[in-house]
Amino acid sequence: GSHDSFSYWVDEKSPVGPDQATVIKRLARISLVRKIMKKWSVTQNLTFKEQLEGGIRYFDLRVSSKPGEIGQEIYFIHGLFGIKVWDGLKEMNGFLEQHPKEVIFLDFNHFYAMEDSHHHFLINRIHSAFESKLCCVECVEYVTLLRMLNVFQTQNVLIFYHHPLYQEYPFLWPGNKMPAPWANTTNVHKLLQFLETTLGERSRYGAFHVSQAILTPRVKTIARHLIRGLKNTLVHRNLPMILNWVKAQKPGVMGVNIITSDFVELVDFAATVIALNDLLLEEDESAT
Repeated sequence: GSHDSFSYWVDEKSPVGPDQATVIKRLARISLVRKIMKKWSVTQNLTFKEQLEGGIRYFDLRVSSKPGEIGQEIYFIHGLFGIKVWDGLKEMNGFLEQHPKEVIFLDFNHFYAMEDSHHHFLINRIHSAFESKLCCVECVEYVTLLRMLNVFQTQNVLIFYHHPLYQEYPFLWPGNKMPAPWANTTNVHKLLQFLETTLGERSRYGAFHVSQAILTPRVKTIARHLIRGLKNTLVHRNLPMILNWVKAQKPGVMGVNIITSDFVELVDFAATVIALNDLLLEEDESAT
């Protein structure tokens, strides 16, 4: 999976988003401030299509309306506004049209400046984009690739929606089925300890689990490294150690399930995570 999957493009010319504090909104009236914000808001270099082609199947999504804009259009957001959600959904659906046996997870986990009418608009957009591909809520343990191919057939998109309105739509999975504990640290050793601890605490049954292998800048981190940005300050230096942790994991019950990272193309992240599945095959072979 990718963290803030949509942030490969953010609009530094637009107003700062409603996910930011008032003081930031005021400062961001200065164009230089928005340029600096962009360096810290972008966590991916690849478009949705490029991420999909690289093996990413879980997408971490934050969305917002644009206050003051006429209509109910919804955009991706991370400090600054990204592309329209509709455009991203169409791009993903185009990939699935060409690769009908692939399965993707879309995790809508943060909403800003959205009334119920905005939510219904967004949910209708989701339905319009994927239609029969949407997988209705099931027991998590039933959602295997084999069963999706043989029983669900065309259903290969799982939508997780962290808002009570999920209850009104059979194709929206509740957010508690996709817990994603967040370390909120700049220290890679604390991050890895947190990942180990939360893996040990994950639910044995009934939910997926996201290991967020990401470092989060604090205000003082940004202040000290204004121009360098997230990638050059935190990611480049620590990705090799994070990748080593990934290589040491085992999938399955109480093991890793979904792992997310920033700038997924900087190391062989997707290939490393995918290769962990071979350990499950080895277990099956030894059992038989």
